[in-house]
Amino acid sequence: MSVKKVLETIKENNIEWVDFRFVDLGGRAHHISLPASEVEDETFVNGVAFDGSSITGFRGIEESDMVMMPDPSTTYIDPFTAHPTLNIMCDIFTPDGERYERDPRGIAVKAEEFLQASGVGSAAFFAPESEFFIFDDVRYESGMNSSSYFVDSEEAAWNTGRKEEGGNMAFKVGVKGGYVPVAPVDSQQDIRSEMCRLLAEAGLRIERHHHEVATAGQAEINFRFDTLKKTADNLLTYKYIVQNTARQYGKVATFMPKPLFGDNGSGMHVHQSIFNGSEPLFYEKGAYANLSEMALNYIGGILYHAPALIALTNPSTNSFKRLVPGYEAPVNLVYSKGNRSAAVRIPVAAVTPKGCRIEFRTPDSTANPYLAFSAMLMAGLDGIKKKMNPEELGYGPYDKNIYELSDAEKAKIRSVPGTLDEALDALEADHDFLTEGGVFTEDFIANYVSLKRSEAQAVAIRVHPHEYSLYFDV
Repeated sequence: MSVKKVLETIKENNIEWVDFRFVDLGGRAHHISLPASEVEDETFVNGVAFDGSSITGFRGIEESDMVMMPDPSTTYIDPFTAHPTLNIMCDIFTPDGERYERDPRGIAVKAEEFLQASGVGSAAFFAPESEFFIFDDVRYESGMNSSSYFVDSEEAAWNTGRKEEGGNMAFKVGVKGGYVPVAPVDSQQDIRSEMCRLLAEAGLRIERHHHEVATAGQAEINFRFDTLKKTADNLLTYKYIVQNTARQYGKVATFMPKPLFGDNGSGMHVHQSIFNGSEPLFYEKGAYANLSEMALNYIGGILYHAPALIALTNPSTNSFKRLVPGYEAPVNLVYSKGNRSAAVRIPVAAVTPKGCRIEFRTPDSTANPYLAFSAMLMAGLDGIKKKMNPEELGYGPYDKNIYELSDAEKAKIRSVPGTLDEALDALEADHDFLTEGGVFTEDFIANYVSLKRSEAQAVAIRVHPHEYSLYFDV
């Protein structure tokens, strides 16, 4: 959408407010609303000022003035506001007109430019499968003398014996029993369909939705792949609409990777490929999984740099509650066709040459998508540049259930880091591939690691409720 079209949309839809948005290092969106009457052509030239010192990980108070530069192509009408509002995503610049090096969206721009300058291809395409839970009740606290959380869902396995007003409706979803059942077991068809309707109105092309494996309302909605930055934009829109639709239904949606103990967590499997114009570069008919040498080298880069990547694709302490064996978690740094126990899966069902792609299954939705997609692309390009053959590096292919291998066979397979701190250690030791072409900077990485270390420390020093079960009577 052009600036002219944005201004026409404001008039045609009687828009009262224009909401200018940007994303912080953690992937959370922030916004400032201007009266629509104040939005003119100059707004898209001069931008919207904001205080960068109030955003964690950005700037100090002595250099706090920053500018949001609106991207008119990201415009959509907000479906939730009482006063008609237009939402627009922005890039972040300094007052002197320089792109801010810690702006995650700006890093995505640089990653796409680096791909084009490399001569490998013209565009990288991404498609995330971002899973989430829909709960009916969520409560938590963390204080000096108490620490607890509580979640509930009308369809949860633990509620088979609950007496509700009017009687228990039964048909609960069993533990690991929630993959694509029909109603009445799947009680959330309509809320997911409403989410999809609103996502489509916002410009996302919806491919499908369904209940996921876990009990208590785990769900997945898939939207069409797009270029790196556009897909990251779409993912922020996706999370906004999912969470606010749930709220309208009197429920709450969370993208937290592991909100429940003892059942599957929520991942964000990321499908990715590279094209040169209209030509798909990952396809070679008759090769293993119909993958080209370029695609294999891209996989080699992903798996070689995976420990460092995971600091950006799984950047929460909760991420590592999901990354444990036994819950379909892709903890094994190998590749395979059609095998969901591998970190990298190559989809083979109903795949056309243009649909040929690789799927990195380790990430989750606590990731900032601009950073995560950019980092994956940079790792893959490093693999292409250095011709990293994943088979020669010992990454497979493994075309069998890895969880059922013998201990001796498993010992040969690298695993993901076990904690956020371990992943951050790996990122500090291995990040030259990210700084190629100035896509990520040393300043950004040092700042990012510092912020994430503080999160890990905040969790590590707090008393865990289960420690009372283990140690109170010693």
